[in-house]
Amino acid sequence: MHRKYYQGGGPGWGPAFGKHSSPFSAEFWEGMRGGFFRRPKYNVPLNIVENDTNYEVHVYALSFDKDNIKISVEDDVLYIRGTRTVDQHNLPRFRRQEYPIKSFERVVSLHGQVDSTQIKARHEEGVLIITLPKLPEAQQPAQEVKID
Repeated sequence: MHRKYYQGGGPGWGPAFGKHSSPFSAEFWEGMRGGFFRRPKYNVPLNIVENDTNYEVHVYALSFDKDNIKISVEDDVLYIRGTRTVDQHNLPRFRRQEYPIKSFERVVSLHGQVDSTQIKARHEEGVLIITLPKLPEAQQPAQEVKID
């Protein structure tokens, strides 16, 4: 079984699936910085696993209840949002904060590679696992082209 492991994407941006450049390369993310995607100040980490027939997005939202996480697809973009209620009077005074307290949002551009009608999600020990089935054309292996 062919398997690739990806650790997030650029600096907090949601990973994207592309045919012509690796969506996890520095060049790809440099081009995305000027795009329309926005990133909240603090975010949850995610990993992406590529299998032969699907991608799996592992969202590490450890302190967010699954009932407070919403997943949607709009214009070939996967949105993952989580919220929770926090007592405003007992918020810590952070010297450094790298993990969200109230909410998070991750964005994954699908680039026509995923059958969005068959997306499934499950929640295991604080990790949200979203299975994104590849479309048949995204499952085809790379081909070498002969030059005449």
